[in-house]
Amino acid sequence: MQNFLNALDDNSPIGLVVLDQNSAIKHLNRCMARWTTGVAGQAIGRHFLAVFPNVDGAAFASMLARDETRAAAPRAPEEGLAEVEIRLGRGCGQTARLLSLLCFSFSGGDWGLCHALLFYDPDEIDGFHRGFALTIRRLQAVQLEKHRLQKKFERTSNHLLQSEKLAGIGQLAAGVAHEINNPIGYVFSNLRTLAGYMQDLLKITDAVDTANSLEELRQLKQTLEYSYIRRDVEALIDESEEGIGRVKKIITALKDFSHIDEETFRRVDLHRGIETTLNVANNEIKYKAKVVKEYGVLPEVECNASQINQVVMNLLVNAAQSISGFGTITIRTGHEDLWVWLEVEDTGRGMDASTVKKIFDPFFTTKPLGQGTGLGLSLSYSIVQKHQGHIEVVSQPGEGARFRVWLPVIHTELTDL
Repeated sequence: MQNFLNALDDNSPIGLVVLDQNSAIKHLNRCMARWTTGVAGQAIGRHFLAVFPNVDGAAFASMLARDETRAAAPRAPEEGLAEVEIRLGRGCGQTARLLSLLCFSFSGGDWGLCHALLFYDPDEIDGFHRGFALTIRRLQAVQLEKHRLQKKFERTSNHLLQSEKLAGIGQLAAGVAHEINNPIGYVFSNLRTLAGYMQDLLKITDAVDTANSLEELRQLKQTLEYSYIRRDVEALIDESEEGIGRVKKIITALKDFSHIDEETFRRVDLHRGIETTLNVANNEIKYKAKVVKEYGVLPEVECNASQINQVVMNLLVNAAQSISGFGTITIRTGHEDLWVWLEVEDTGRGMDASTVKKIFDPFFTTKPLGQGTGLGLSLSYSIVQKHQGHIEVVSQPGEGARFRVWLPVIHTELTDL
């Protein structure tokens, strides 16, 4: 009990005195010690009225009696508390002051039933309240400043994310151009071939009106290889449609991937986002690794799709760039309770423990100068945190690396407390 009371013994403007059943002082705090007529330590064990002789004894006894009656028939905590106004005498250079006194009983452990006397000056309490209100206003100002800085940080983070995405797209531009150029190239070649076939077919159709006999028409068709043209036209059209479809797929992926300023959280198919990112990064990956997909069954995830695509892009490109020669990149997904996870594992050079600790630091990179901004993983980490998720990393030198991103299925907005 004494340790507990000592913990409360601070610079509070409220005085505290603890009495036993005989009104002997068991404890008094610093505030009340100022009002004793002698040394504070000498007050312990003495009768309250002996230490504070100017207190009205009859009023004091009546107050204790009312408190004991209340303790014997307890009601709601706020009911029946004995309260009087009391004048403390001069002591230690203090002038007499009129204070309010609140009394209540409690079990003091080894001390038995005790009375707690709380002395307070309404004027001091008002001043304390004013100081408290001022502190609250200052805290509110700090909170507003924190909110302003948080918004500024979010804007800066978005600008960095946009810069990183633009840098990433610039890095992938040559590969994307190659991916588009291939199908466009053979579509263009097919169109030239189809144009030649069209000229031959027009000759055949024109000959229908000028041929002297069916045999002459058959000879012309044979000379122009009509049967081959007919078969090849179908193949050329199918191939061209496939090429145009490939170009459309890449452009759609770029469009989905480039929604950098989108702030909407909506339910999306995580696998579709992974496939979109693979289409954009295909040329960066296909010459470095075989991609193995081990997808689990996932619910739709409430997230910012373009930002999660950016995270997947960073992980895939980093995985490809860590591989010397030709290796394997494995993409896995899974679902546990209210969480989903996606994992990118590579057979690259791996990292030691000290590198793993720093990979999410801004501007940290292990790539040669000019081959990376050092922001990719840092921004990926920020994005995942914004989604209230986390990233796990497992890696050993020479044994590749495995990054697992955990995301909640349902996004909930966090508010400042």
